[in-house]
Amino acid sequence: MQPPGHERLLADLSSRLGHAVKRVEQVLMAEKSHALRAFGLTVPQYATLLALHHVPGQSAAQLARTALVTPQTMATILGNLEEKRLVSRDVSALHAKVLVTDLTDEGRTLFTEADATVRRIEDNLRAAYSDEEFDQLRALLQRAEDTIRQGAAG
Repeated sequence: MQPPGHERLLADLSSRLGHAVKRVEQVLMAEKSHALRAFGLTVPQYATLLALHHVPGQSAAQLARTALVTPQTMATILGNLEEKRLVSRDVSALHAKVLVTDLTDEGRTLFTEADATVRRIEDNLRAAYSDEEFDQLRALLQRAEDTIRQGAAG
């Protein structure tokens, strides 16, 4: 037996877009997290390796923005990745107080293997939509993000 108000709660939550978006995000992140455990990686660590795969030599601040984590969290992520010998950090040629990060050979190999697994998850999700639906979904999500940002700024 459900407590009083449970049906009202479910009805209220089902009408809230934020709740639906969060549920999808949690399911997707849980699936990626589970798959990445086999590689000894977390989703934020994988996102960091992905960013470095495409744009080597990034600072911690740049990586934090790309991986959608705080600078403090990125410091921890980079420390853990460096400890695993997946990344190396060196002083920037442009600024002596900035460290830039690159993948090591070991990091590139692990990323390539992990990325194939994550891509299968993403491709499976993508396959649920026609090209037109996928483009529309991305546009709708972008509109949602823009609307929220405009509301926060106004």
